[in-house]
Amino acid sequence: MLDISHSMVLYGEDRFTPAKRVALALSHLIRTQFPGDTLRVVTFGDRAQEIPLSQLAKAQVGPFHTNTAEGFELARRILMAQKQDMRQIIMITDGKPSAVTLPDGRVYTNSGGLDAFILRRTFQETAACRKAGVLINTFMLARDPYLVQFVKKVSEIARGKAYFTSTMTLGQYIMMDFMKQKRKRVG
Repeated sequence: MLDISHSMVLYGEDRFTPAKRVALALSHLIRTQFPGDTLRVVTFGDRAQEIPLSQLAKAQVGPFHTNTAEGFELARRILMAQKQDMRQIIMITDGKPSAVTLPDGRVYTNSGGLDAFILRRTFQETAACRKAGVLINTFMLARDPYLVQFVKKVSEIARGKAYFTSTMTLGQYIMMDFMKQKRKRVG
């Protein structure tokens, strides 16, 4: 899951380009070293969508908000349709969830602070992933205390890991985590 919300390029820091580079590197690693595995890419902004790996290099930031719940839901559905032993979401983000999709298809947004309704839906979807046996590992590109608390809660619910990193060390963390998971599965 790759965050494409506007905060990924705000405040004079481009977090999106390094995140996209790491996703491309992970794709190459899987294709060349682990051809039995698959990598699918879900982007999440106002809405979540799967994009073909061939389009990853062309992915752009936008629109504005972060619909983490819909990203988890779509990623979980994709993973459950696959016949793999290990199902994992690797989420690269820099921000809090600020949008959810309502049952009628409209998107509710709130950029100011942590919205209780958006958090509740996001944590519900996190729990649905855990119940389905989908591991969520989060790579957070920001250090704001309330964002750290959000990511820790996701990790607690999903029994996954949270890595608080920067654009400079993101690649190292993701590759180390991926290889560690591969060794666990083989060993």
